[in-house]
Amino acid sequence: MVKVIANNIEMRFGERFLYRFEHLSLAQEQTVHLQGDNGSGKTTLMKMFAGLQAPSAGKIVTQGFSTNPWWRRNPLLGKAVYLHQHPYLFDGTVDYNLNYAHPFCQLTRAEIERRTVHAIEMAQLGSLLTQQAASLSGGERQRLAIARAWIMRPKLLMLDEPTSNMDKLSQQLVLTMISDLKQQGTGMLISSHQNCSLTGLCEQNWLIHDNIIAAGDAPTAPSPFSAAGQHQQTQELNYVTAY
Repeated sequence: MVKVIANNIEMRFGERFLYRFEHLSLAQEQTVHLQGDNGSGKTTLMKMFAGLQAPSAGKIVTQGFSTNPWWRRNPLLGKAVYLHQHPYLFDGTVDYNLNYAHPFCQLTRAEIERRTVHAIEMAQLGSLLTQQAASLSGGERQRLAIARAWIMRPKLLMLDEPTSNMDKLSQQLVLTMISDLKQQGTGMLISSHQNCSLTGLCEQNWLIHDNIIAAGDAPTAPSPFSAAGQHQQTQELNYVTAY
């Protein structure tokens, strides 16, 4: 089982102090609802756990991830995925964006192709494959981004307001994909201001308030999935440039 562990963390931007905490961890088969006011640092926290943002102080280590090639400095690349509420899509078609994730998948070629077909069906993107990604609606863009992540079957997934400004159809399609990833063992940190069907998947709650982060069980947690024991190895996290 893979895990990202943050110890003795402090986060500042210049003179602005966001928060500090002693210990938080996110592992496979763990689902967490992240809450906090605008500007409290939710996005920054998710980027830290995705390896995209270094803390001002403290250390983040990983457990259980396979050793990367020497040229890939970030051990979370392709394993811990962060999705913004306005996801980044590449110039090109929907099909091009789906295929872009293939080199980062830790799967066989046959499995990647099978998952790509299934993702297109779940996200209802079949009629949009030749359309330019830049021309998609907000809900379609989010469905494409989550379908691309679903293909990769990431160990950990950070979702930043994933259903904001979505119509009901898109919300349901996203919920189906996220629920399926949870059943596959993906650990998830979901940021949302409101309780909804998606946050109902969460078994834990992290709340950023008054420059601290409080962790506890979600009010109505579903039965947790059983954990599969795997050999664990620990390595210090090398950060890539924050976006």
